[in-house]
Amino acid sequence: MKNRIKQIVIDAYNGKLLSRQEIKDLLELDMCSEEFYLLMFTARQMSEEVCSGKAEIHGQVGVNSGPCGCNCAFCSFAAGNKIFKDQRLEPLEWIIQQSLVLEQAGANAIYLMATAQLNFQRFLEIGQQVRRELRTGIPLIANMADFNYDEAVALRKAGFAGVYHAVRMGEGVITRIKPLGRLKTFEAARKAGLSIGTCVEPVGPEHSVEEIIEKIIIAREARPGFSGAMRRVTITGTSLGKYGMVGETRMALIVAAVRLATPREVPGNCTHEPNVLGAVAGANLLWAEAGSNPRDVVNNTETSRGFDVGRCRKILIDAGWQLLDGPSKFF
Repeated sequence: MKNRIKQIVIDAYNGKLLSRQEIKDLLELDMCSEEFYLLMFTARQMSEEVCSGKAEIHGQVGVNSGPCGCNCAFCSFAAGNKIFKDQRLEPLEWIIQQSLVLEQAGANAIYLMATAQLNFQRFLEIGQQVRRELRTGIPLIANMADFNYDEAVALRKAGFAGVYHAVRMGEGVITRIKPLGRLKTFEAARKAGLSIGTCVEPVGPEHSVEEIIEKIIIAREARPGFSGAMRRVTITGTSLGKYGMVGETRMALIVAAVRLATPREVPGNCTHEPNVLGAVAGANLLWAEAGSNPRDVVNNTETSRGFDVGRCRKILIDAGWQLLDGPSKFF
């Protein structure tokens, strides 16, 4: 088995597209084994080579909150979780201010995140205003509900360079969103010239290796600027709370496996929430957050779970990364 794992790792490093069985072998490694450390070492080496040794920090501003009918069981905004009682849209001036704070602190991209309840036209208007106020050429990214081709074109015209989108773990089962809709959004974004960022998320202890593999392959087939892996954060009192959370060491293994299972043409490999071990294992992208957050139970996550740019920078430096200065290379 040791020789087999070594060969899988070498083959992936040399450009072979790993099969489902090969990805499975990596995901099932003992976290105290020599092979686990080989996997992390090689994933880190590969990540450094594809991004010229420079890691990135992206800043995200949640623009609204409130009960959402998509009812994603892992999300604090799910109407069924009964955490947020009222719809709330942050003032435009505040959204712009938070975007500028992130930009001035050194974020390489700015994301605007909205729940599925926010009117598309209003989201466009907010994006246009933020794009006008940003003082550098860093890309503006949309993190929002599914959209069609015409809406993708409108996003591009409004100043968005790309989108964050994912087919999430349990999509269509613990959410009211069909995976096909997600895939159609990927297609619409590509056709409109929007870059895509994605991720295997949100991973919980209850998820099978087979489902993780499925999502790794979906992510790499989206031809994104970055992939990676994010763990589900337990929200007390929700239906998924009984499962607990995946540990950071297990997540580091998944992040490393995603890197080796994803072609070198995809330079970014993220982990969330930010942690040193994930960055050691090949994550070259972390997020700073302000405003609403689907993993938090307050409106202003910068006062709670959210990391700022400085804290993300310290984590990456602790993990031995140099930091990119200027616009993201992933979009």
